[in-house]
Amino acid sequence: MSVRTTRTNHSTASRQGVPSANRFRERALSNRRRPWRRALRLLTALAAAGVLVWAVGWSTVLGVEEVRVSGVSGEEADAVTALVAVPEGTPLARVDTDAVAARVRGRVSVAEASVRRTWPRALTVDVVPRTAAIVVRNPQGRLEVVDASGVAFGTVAAAPPGVPVVTATGSAGTSREALLAALSVVQALPDELSRDVSAVTVTSANLVRFTLGTRTVVWGGGEDAARKVAILTVLLKTKASVVDVSAPETPVTR
Repeated sequence: MSVRTTRTNHSTASRQGVPSANRFRERALSNRRRPWRRALRLLTALAAAGVLVWAVGWSTVLGVEEVRVSGVSGEEADAVTALVAVPEGTPLARVDTDAVAARVRGRVSVAEASVRRTWPRALTVDVVPRTAAIVVRNPQGRLEVVDASGVAFGTVAAAPPGVPVVTATGSAGTSREALLAALSVVQALPDELSRDVSAVTVTSANLVRFTLGTRTVVWGGGEDAARKVAILTVLLKTKASVVDVSAPETPVTR
């Protein structure tokens, strides 16, 4: 009885050893294959990243196909589009948007501009145009529109409604400093005075005159504008035909 039991146990152990050996072999093979699998996954990821970089930065797949301009329209928008000067198909990611914006700002009628990428295939240019604060009649008789920063940015056949006209009596009166002096009058005078202004002349950056009702006001330059208005308001109560506030510390009437 004891001999048969021993043989039975030995046969069972032998059968159990076969699958155990197979499992060891499979585990060993799996361990040997694991580095190759990792390497394959890494190569696949690198290849995908390379394709993505190429598609974004070098191919025409995400290239410039359209330029959108906001803030202006018509001929002005066409002129801005021409200044963008980015060849069609240029990868959007490689467009120097700062350089494009600088080119657009170089147009005298543009006060400010910014450029942004609009994926997948457009450049958007946001433009702030200059607007007329005054119209200057230059010594040649042309009407130049001037914005609030003293920049002349175009000519017109007639002044836009509500925009004051200033006459420059000489070439010195068309300098930016002179235009800023003229603007100081327009910007500083309150409504109750500005509505009675019939003429503004600028000779230089230090000499601006205007007619207020029946009186002549010598304004001078653009400095101390608020103080000049305060003094002018007081002196207009006199019977003087000329009020000179060009030197507000020593105003003169006559």
